Parts: sequence; C-alpha cells; structure tokens
Amino acid sequence: MHPRVGDLSYPGFFMHKCTSCGRCTQECPFGALELDDKKQPVLNTSRCRRCGICMGACPVQIISFADYSVDMLSAMIRAVEIPEGDEAKPRILALACENDAYPALDIAGINRLQSTAAVRVIPVRCLGSVNSILVADAMSRGFDAVALMGCRSGEDYQCHFIKGSELLETRMGNVRETLDRLALEAERVKVMEVAISDSDRIPGLLQELVETVKRVGLNPMKGF
Repeated sequence: MHPRVGDLSYPGFFMHKCTSCGRCTQECPFGALELDDKKQPVLNTSRCRRCGICMGACPVQIISFADYSVDMLSAMIRAVEIPEGDEAKPRILALACENDAYPALDIAGINRLQSTAAVRVIPVRCLGSVNSILVADAMSRGFDAVALMGCRSGEDYQCHFIKGSELLETRMGNVRETLDRLALEAERVKVMEVAISDSDRIPGLLQELVETVKRVGLNPMKGF
C-alpha cells in the first residue's frame, strides 16, 4: 500500500498562501484530498499514498512533506556546480521516478552500458510530484536541458501512483511558458517514459537530448 518503506510523513499545507485553486484535489489519483467550506484542501490520511502529486500540482508551492519538498529538490539542483570548470560542456538534469526510471538507470550502470557524462540525476517519488518551478530553477541555474524520466503510459501503464507521469504531461504547458519567459527553446525539456526493464534504452535517450543541446546551443545563463 505504501511503497516508501519507513516514510511516515503526510503532506503538510501552508494555508496562509493557499489560493483555493483546487488543483491538488483534482490531480490526486487516490481521492485523498477534498475542499472544505473555505475551499481549502483537507487530507484523508487513509487514502494518501505519499506520492507527492499534490506537491507537483500546487502552483504556489504550499504543499510539502517532512522529508520531501520543492525546497529540498531545489537545494539539490543548486548543489550541482555549473559549469563545473568548463563552460563548453553540456550539463543535463534528469529528474527520475524512483520506482522505475531510477532503478533502470542503476541497472544500466551495473551492466556497464556506456552513456553520456553530461547528466546529473536527482530521484523523485513520482514524476507527477515534479513542480514546474523546479524546471525554472534548473534553467536559471544554468542546466542546458532537463530530462523528466517517468513510468510508461498508455495501455501498458505501469505507474505505481496510477497516472503520475501522465499528469506531468498535462503540466507541460506551464513548463513551456516558463521556457518562453526565460527565452529558451522548448526542446530543452523532454519527458521520457522509462520502464524498469528499459535500461538498455536509457543511453540512447540521454544521448538524443545531448544532441538536441548541441543543436540549439548551451544555456546562455550558464555561469551566471
């Protein structure tokens, strides 16, 4: 029922900044959130699976867990040195679902599959927990591209949280608006559907993104 063994925290809400938009209640795949009379979210803990999709849905970032939040992920992004001593090298951030994509990356490494050295990986609970502000943080930091690696959708959908990566696809409009605001190309952000059995595909997928960066050029904010 709860794939994250030992994780006992539920999402918390900073209600003073809540805009009562209802996005978190609409996107929760388990129906764990409902709006009260003040149109503020109320959590049903018996339904919550701690996936973080509500955190990714919130446009004002008021939702967080004790050990998982937008601020924590932003801190991980800022911890990567950009441009790491050589401005000519591309640097790509991969936000990888910890249930499928991240283990697949591990398997690719165990099998010694040759892959690009340009990628820096941060695991996330579910691709649906990725808030669009994190892409803005990565681009502002100087990353040249962002790979959003999540579970496969469609008839063979394998998401542990029902529709996490599918929900991120619906938010890509916000991501594209962010890139437009930063005067960056939309191709710099790519959603990759990766099952745990797709380890052999990962080097090729990441190399394609590297080639895209070479085509559109490095991030002009690199080093600032």
